[in-house]
Amino acid sequence: MAGAVSSRGCQKIRGSQIRDLIDSKHSVLFDCDGVIWNGEKVVAGATEVVSLLKRRGKNVFFVTNNCTRPREKYVQKFSRLGFADVAQEEIFSSAYCSALYLRDVAKVQEGKVFVIGGDGVYEELRDAGVPFVEGDVDDSGMTIVDCPLEADVKAVLVGYDDKLSFLKLAKACCYLQNGECLFLATDPDPWHLLREGRVTPGSGSLTAALETATGRKATVIGKPSRFMFECIASQFGVDPAQSLMVGDRLETDILFGANCGMETLLTLTGVSTLQEAQGYKDSDAPDKKDYVPDYVVDSIADFLPLLEDDD
Repeated sequence: MAGAVSSRGCQKIRGSQIRDLIDSKHSVLFDCDGVIWNGEKVVAGATEVVSLLKRRGKNVFFVTNNCTRPREKYVQKFSRLGFADVAQEEIFSSAYCSALYLRDVAKVQEGKVFVIGGDGVYEELRDAGVPFVEGDVDDSGMTIVDCPLEADVKAVLVGYDDKLSFLKLAKACCYLQNGECLFLATDPDPWHLLREGRVTPGSGSLTAALETATGRKATVIGKPSRFMFECIASQFGVDPAQSLMVGDRLETDILFGANCGMETLLTLTGVSTLQEAQGYKDSDAPDKKDYVPDYVVDSIADFLPLLEDDD
């Protein structure tokens, strides 16, 4: 690729370098939060970039660790924010991929899944035909000493849950005492940035509490695990060597790309900073090198002039 440098270069690119990079790829994978939008505000130029990439024949996918909504509602959000041509099949969320894992890999059909999570997780499990313990059971006034437990729980799945109770956490601990009960996490994100600088604990924080309480380690389904890419590859035949991962979080998006054999591009409209990326690059710790992006742009809007010129 003209103008490029060696892998994990943390190179700030512009102009013809961006064009050459895009021209060398058949598929582009975008994270959503911090890349495509921030909350209910679309990142400037994102709608045009997605549309132009598709018009140039690129495969475009959206890979998100946000498990709070099913893919159907992601399509609605894309439409609400002005994206006219995003299909449900192009969206791979940690909730959707968790449901695929439980159905196709773990094959949990004979028992049930106990869920720490919200509607997005429950709806994807339902759509995939994966049985689960209903989340609206009235346990008010009960404690872990006297509450009922299901007899056939085969897996515990932990996602973002803003209604988490101590009792729900304790139930999960009880189910995980059975070594044959699978322990899964939708994603490892420790926290999420909200408006006005506030943050909320993420799925990774809830998973860490259970890992501490049970002495077990969860299998992570979402980024940076390879499984999300394997879902895309199995459905669309995507080649990682011909794919670009675009994200805003070094420890998930960029590591995901590295784990899957893709080149990676950090955009500075979300969580991670160029200084943090440079810090990982300069670190002596070998395990930090995969956090370093190959390329950096200020925003995916930097793609726009080049794509428009070629259109």
